Amino acid sequence: MAARRRRRLRAQPLIHLVPNIFTVMSLCAGLTAIRYGLDQRFELALMLIVVAGVFDGLDGRSARLLKITSKLGAQLDSLADFLSFGVAPALLVYLWSLNQVKGVGWALALLFATCCALRLARFNTELEEPSQPSWRSRFFTGLPAPSAAGCLIIPMLATFALGQTWPQSWYLNALVTVVVALLMVSRVPTFSIKMIVVRVKPEWILPTLIGVGLLVAGLTTAPWMTLLAIGILYLISLPISVVVGYRLQRRHARQDGGAARPRLGGDPDRVVQLESGGNPPKRDAS
Repeated sequence: MAARRRRRLRAQPLIHLVPNIFTVMSLCAGLTAIRYGLDQRFELALMLIVVAGVFDGLDGRSARLLKITSKLGAQLDSLADFLSFGVAPALLVYLWSLNQVKGVGWALALLFATCCALRLARFNTELEEPSQPSWRSRFFTGLPAPSAAGCLIIPMLATFALGQTWPQSWYLNALVTVVVALLMVSRVPTFSIKMIVVRVKPEWILPTLIGVGLLVAGLTTAPWMTLLAIGILYLISLPISVVVGYRLQRRHARQDGGAARPRLGGDPDRVVQLESGGNPPKRDAS
């Protein structure tokens, strides 16, 4: 009877729920963006996608700062990302531009959402792999879902920032949708947030604060132009991240190759010892 009793859950401090609270807020922001998109209020819908991205960044940072990890939080984060950065932006772009070609446009929206789901599923699977090269911790494999959502809505940002209608062309949005969707499921390395230096040197404190102040001023006075500039800078960083990532990958492969090919003979025991960082095993004189 005792074995069948339901185990009582221990009370958790409220601060332990902070990462999950941010995740739920990101989910709600993405879902509300869909609602305003259906009402043709695209500016507000876009802003909610950006807010969802901010909440998505805060949940991961808060979980690491509080040293709180749980399978529930990881699964909830993936589901929220799929809705906020897979379904919501694809639906917004369809309602805004791709509905000019009904069947083709909807197929492209489905392609984007499907690639987002596949990308998140692959990311969750890679987290379970025990051995990863050190350089991989500074890169994502493929385009992350929040970044992909930001790239997808760049034509919408250009329309609101420049006051032009040409970015609403379905040809342009179809091309952007296909390219971004394929980048999500690709194997190309893209910069992770961990590439950003967390500790700021004393001589960089003042410039950093000035940069943050300018960013806040830009977001308050010209939000669409500022967001468009951030999106363009991220696009420029993609080729750089690919070059840097492949260089580190080749360097790591050469180091592994050197460890697997010792200079003295081809003894398997020696190879194993060298790969593990130990000394070669001693042999008898006979």
